Amino acid sequence: MEAARKLVLVVALLVVAVEVSNAQTICKVSANDLLTCKPAATSPNPAPPTQTCCSVLARADLGCLCMYKNSNLLPSLGIDPKLAVQLPAKCHLPRPANC
Repeated sequence: MEAARKLVLVVALLVVAVEVSNAQTICKVSANDLLTCKPAATSPNPAPPTQTCCSVLARADLGCLCMYKNSNLLPSLGIDPKLAVQLPAKCHLPRPANC
């Protein structure tokens, strides 16, 4: 009986962990939504940004996203920071100052 209770607790904790990670937001948009822009910011042949990507960027805090341009996070996700900072212009969005 004790083993069954521990198993239920472990499963419940895993469900909560997955829900929290899926709900993670970065600069006012979900991490999953930001990944819709990955094909447009991946070398060597980036695709044009999709309408979905541009909608995500329009909702995002672009100044906040600029803080990631020099971090190791973007390259670790397969995103080229130089291409990523070009996306607002390609989506006809204002580029934040100092980006």
